[in-house]
Amino acid sequence: MAHVVRFFFSTTGALVCMLAAVAWTWLRPRSTAARRALLAISIAYALASIYAVPDAIGRVLSAGYRRFTAADAPRGRTAVVVLGADAVRVRGWDDDLSLSLMTRVEGARVLEAWRVFRLIAPAVVVTSGGLPNDDDASVPSGENIREELVRLGVPDARILVETTSHDTHDEAVIVAPMLRAHGIEHLVLVTSATHMRRSLAVFRAQGWDALPAIALDPGFDGTWGAWLLPSVNGLDLSHQVMHEILGLPYYWVRGWEKW
Repeated sequence: MAHVVRFFFSTTGALVCMLAAVAWTWLRPRSTAARRALLAISIAYALASIYAVPDAIGRVLSAGYRRFTAADAPRGRTAVVVLGADAVRVRGWDDDLSLSLMTRVEGARVLEAWRVFRLIAPAVVVTSGGLPNDDDASVPSGENIREELVRLGVPDARILVETTSHDTHDEAVIVAPMLRAHGIEHLVLVTSATHMRRSLAVFRAQGWDALPAIALDPGFDGTWGAWLLPSVNGLDLSHQVMHEILGLPYYWVRGWEKW
């Protein structure tokens, strides 16, 4: 399902859908249904690519969450868990030359984890994130996040790495016993604002009532053009929002959430 959602909210997906509607209209020029489909697809992608639209929906998903402060820090042995957000693989001319770069969303989570680390000095930081597919040759998100946090100043000895998960449910299932094994009493969860509600629910199902630390949205640069004009950033945010809209009921049906 995740791959299908990613396709439809990509520039490739938008182009394929538009071309299909145009072809239908060309083959059936008198078809009212074809013209209506072309209009509907055009409007849908226009709205999905205008940043203000998915941002408004995302604010509903993230309602009640705010910036984490030092006053929110619990007393006792605490861990900060950072959830991954995939990677971008860059290849060189030779088959064995490649880099796995974190996405902007994942980068924003790293910066929030670093900020929280400086605020509360947790006992451990868990960097979590595997690969979507077992045959993917990229470096797992957990490793990328660890390397970046070490570069920023988090001691490597304080970091635990999880790289075998495929989704948020896997992350909670795998990380929960890791925390117990290290005597952790409290958990601060770092992820994107739109992803936070589902993340808290799956960790709660594993026995952890985590405190939310939402990362700043990296896609909006503050200009009116970025806010109101169609852009790839708007389409990316629409993908994130739709992923959560579908993911929340799916996880609930599977019994992976606790509210």
